[in-house]
Amino acid sequence: MTKIFETIKKPLLTEKSLILRDTNNCYCFVVEKTANKHEIREAVEKIFNVTVENIATIPLRGKVKRMGRFAGKRPDLKKALVTLKKGDKIDTVETASK
Repeated sequence: MTKIFETIKKPLLTEKSLILRDTNNCYCFVVEKTANKHEIREAVEKIFNVTVENIATIPLRGKVKRMGRFAGKRPDLKKALVTLKKGDKIDTVETASK
C-alpha cells in the first residue's frame, strides 16, 4: 500500500478535463501506476476533504519518440477520473494562469 501523498502525483489540466469538471463534476489526476481504486478514493477524500462517488482508471503506455536517429520512450502513466458528490469541488491551480 502506498502512502496517501504518493498516490496522487498531479492534477491533469487539459481542455477535455476542464470540460468534464464543469459538466460532470469529474476531476482528472495522474496517479501512481500501482495504485488501485480504493487507494485513490482514500487519498482524494483525505487530501481534499470531499466525497467521491465514482473512480475510473486508465493505464497509458508511453509513446516511442524519435529525434533524428535516436529513439527514446516517454514514461507510462495512469490516469484517474474522479467523480465527486454533487456540491463538492476541488480548487485546482488553473486560476493562477488567468
